[in-house]
Amino acid sequence: MKRNVSLEEISDGRLYGENDMVKADCHGCKGCAACCAGMGTSVILDPYDIYRFQKGMKKPLFYLIENDAVELNVVDGAILPNLKMVGEQEKCTFLSEEGRCGIHENRPGVCRLFPLGRFYEDGDFRYFLQAGECKASNRSKVKVSKWIDIPDRNRNHDFLCKWHEVLKQVEAAVGENGEEMDLEVGRQINMLLLKTFFLEPYVMEEDFYGQFEARMEAFRENFNTLICGHG
Repeated sequence: MKRNVSLEEISDGRLYGENDMVKADCHGCKGCAACCAGMGTSVILDPYDIYRFQKGMKKPLFYLIENDAVELNVVDGAILPNLKMVGEQEKCTFLSEEGRCGIHENRPGVCRLFPLGRFYEDGDFRYFLQAGECKASNRSKVKVSKWIDIPDRNRNHDFLCKWHEVLKQVEAAVGENGEEMDLEVGRQINMLLLKTFFLEPYVMEEDFYGQFEARMEAFRENFNTLICGHG
């Protein structure tokens, strides 16, 4: 999701690598669940999140949508899934009565990052510490990689860069040029995005990253066909 603000406005003004120390550790939150409510549509899911959901909960995306755990919204021209906030307090549907995450082991990447964010530039990204987002006052320093706690960090980093490029490609075709593009073509591109990376269940016995690479190749081929047909 694009944020039309400067880095200085939303952070401490620094960018961090995976081996840097950052003041993000809130010591298990100690009952605070402020970041699990009122988040609107901002907890956007990527294909790796869906893979982990399917593996951990044994449920594909369409089941989560039907049961009001996930919804679809337009983000910079692309239709993407996000965690749904429910009830009067607009809480994450996976938040327990005790204020704890019910899917902590398989929580989405956005939740793993918080209160960090990603700053993409020149085909890569670094991290920044979001200012004023986390309510904890006693945060301590922790290594970025330890805080995010993702296995196969290098492969995940590569995946995130490639996924970002896919979304930029869709935005360029649908978002920025939406007025010029035939609405039906835009709809087909978004349906292709959803079906390729989200709705088609992943094979749990196979490596995610290999499946993503294969899906990305198929998506680009079909995407180019749609664009060329439109032109």
